Amino acid sequence: MTASLRQATDTVANSMIEGASMASALIGGAGGAYLGYQLAPAAWTDGARIAFAGAVAVVGAVAIDGLAELVLAPMRRLMRRTPLSVTRASAPAPAATLDEALAQVVVATEDDAAHRAAGAAIRIDHGDNFLGNESRWRGYEDGEASFYLAPGVVLHHRTEKSSYGHRESRFTLLTGDGEQPVAITGMEQIRHHLAARAAGLPATPATADTKDAVADTITELDTHLKALEA
Repeated sequence: MTASLRQATDTVANSMIEGASMASALIGGAGGAYLGYQLAPAAWTDGARIAFAGAVAVVGAVAIDGLAELVLAPMRRLMRRTPLSVTRASAPAPAATLDEALAQVVVATEDDAAHRAAGAAIRIDHGDNFLGNESRWRGYEDGEASFYLAPGVVLHHRTEKSSYGHRESRFTLLTGDGEQPVAITGMEQIRHHLAARAAGLPATPATADTKDAVADTITELDTHLKALEA
């Protein structure tokens, strides 16, 4: 489970626990109000009966909420312990030597680079179900990362300092054919490049005729794929 998915799961679970606690208090209060109004002597004025019902409602809400807390409290403690236990289980033992410490930091740096690349990929893959898969990113010691797309084609991620002084993510498509790196800002660019390579055409059309040829080939590939899926 990735960190983002674990965080989302914890958030939902905590919301459900708090919602259950609130619901139990409301149920206890509503039940107490109804019971108190029914038990109040008929000779009392309406104001007195309502006040008595309100007092019973408070008692009912506290009582039911206390009973519900017997079940919810252990769940809250479990939710608080789970992230810590996961961290402790995955963390390496303290290094005994400088070389061992360096090796641990190298692994941590590579994991961090893969995690950052997967997180930043939301800028070009809003579906978050492909490039957001952290396990498919390979991080490196220098903080960069790569995503294998196809033989000879990888998506590369790095961060650069912008003119405003903060770090910005940069995605680049690299190939093993010596072609110039292609800056990637959307999934459609990756699709276009792979489709062009599959058809044996230039990935970056230089003329209008070549653009038309690439577009026609992509259309033919789409039609063929749809026919296979049907």
